[in-house]
Amino acid sequence: MTQEEKFKKMTTEPVQSLVGKLAVPTILSMLVTSFYNMVDTYFVGKINTSASGAVGVVFSLMAIIQAFGFMFGHGSGNFLARKLGEQKEDEAEVIANAGFFFAFSFGVIFAVVGLLNLDRLAYLLGSTDTILPYARSYMGPILIGTPWMMSSIVLNNEIRYQGNAKTAMFGIMAGAVINIGLDPLLMFVFKLGIMGAALATISGQLVSFFLLLLATRRAGNIRITLKRNPFAFKYLWEIVSGGLPSLFRQGLASISTIMLNTVSKNVAGPEIADAVIAGMAIVGKISMSLNSTVIGFGQGFQPVCSFNYGASKYKRVKDAFLYSVKVCAALMFAVTILCFAFAPYIVALFRKGDPMVIEVGSFALRAQCITYVFGVWIILTNMLLQASGRAFGATLISSCRSGLCFIPVILILPQFFGLTGVQISQAVADMIAFCVSLFGGLFFLKKLDAMERENAAGE
Repeated sequence: MTQEEKFKKMTTEPVQSLVGKLAVPTILSMLVTSFYNMVDTYFVGKINTSASGAVGVVFSLMAIIQAFGFMFGHGSGNFLARKLGEQKEDEAEVIANAGFFFAFSFGVIFAVVGLLNLDRLAYLLGSTDTILPYARSYMGPILIGTPWMMSSIVLNNEIRYQGNAKTAMFGIMAGAVINIGLDPLLMFVFKLGIMGAALATISGQLVSFFLLLLATRRAGNIRITLKRNPFAFKYLWEIVSGGLPSLFRQGLASISTIMLNTVSKNVAGPEIADAVIAGMAIVGKISMSLNSTVIGFGQGFQPVCSFNYGASKYKRVKDAFLYSVKVCAALMFAVTILCFAFAPYIVALFRKGDPMVIEVGSFALRAQCITYVFGVWIILTNMLLQASGRAFGATLISSCRSGLCFIPVILILPQFFGLTGVQISQAVADMIAFCVSLFGGLFFLKKLDAMERENAAGE
């Protein structure tokens, strides 16, 4: 499909069917990605509670790696999609290459610094002395894979923002399948334990990296090549600022996880600290997997938003957003009912042999269930503002849920409610973030109406 054909499709096809077609591949890729994260948690849980805790500790590091990947990926993807909407293809090509090469270079630096400070980094992320050996074994391979983990996120987003969601899905899902297959093989057949889980993860990411890189030479995608000014510093700030909401969302999520681990350790005491960290880590993974459907749907909405915003078709932007909210809210309502009813059984899947993990995790999961429907508005409003180039508003909303609201909540509630304060902290933070995003989203929708009226008056 040529860029002209893509432009016509993105700006004229009914938004419901267009968002739906783009969302299905991204939802599938998000679900598969979440599934292999859950598989890691499931198999590691068969080792012991400290190993399960290590997954929660290293999860915050992976969130940081993803944060920078999404910063470069969403920043360059949003930017190039708007340029394609403006029919400036040459600029879009330079932006795509710059986003990729900046991410890969930064990934190399990140990996070297992390490997040189492995133990200090583990303690900083909230590890206990008993968790440390497992965290070290899991973290080392993850850091080695950082350059291609960041870069594959960029490639996935750039391909998706060009309207080729199926191509992006294939690259991500292939790596996820490799990861799922290698997990039990490396952990139990080759007896590598938790290090086997990490090696499976970076192996799957490497497969995704090469497949996505190859995909840039197919299906009319912008080609990644050293010949297209790979370090175009004049676009760096535009890329970074466009990706700041993603950086803040994921980065603050990592900081919040670190604080959650640290506060849990202090509140619980040494006897049950590993169990509390493991229980909260399991709930975090479950919530991430459930929200991945909304994020996947939003990723189908974002290219439609960016293209049409760039083409000044503001009513289509609003219609696509409201359609996405309705569909995702209905889905999450059903998910909420099921998870609330079966919370203990869901948590037990990941650490059946430890009653304390199940007790801590099931209460926290039920508290979190109350917020899932409200979280739809938070996630999709953030994506609406980000895809429209409203970096400040998107950054503010994403920061609220991930850190600006959560950090004070996790510091205050346990002082009054002890362990219960830890368990309900994310739910309370989510409701505060919903109030902020409700105001910001409604304000921007009114602005879209005004811009549409101006367009109509000028015709």
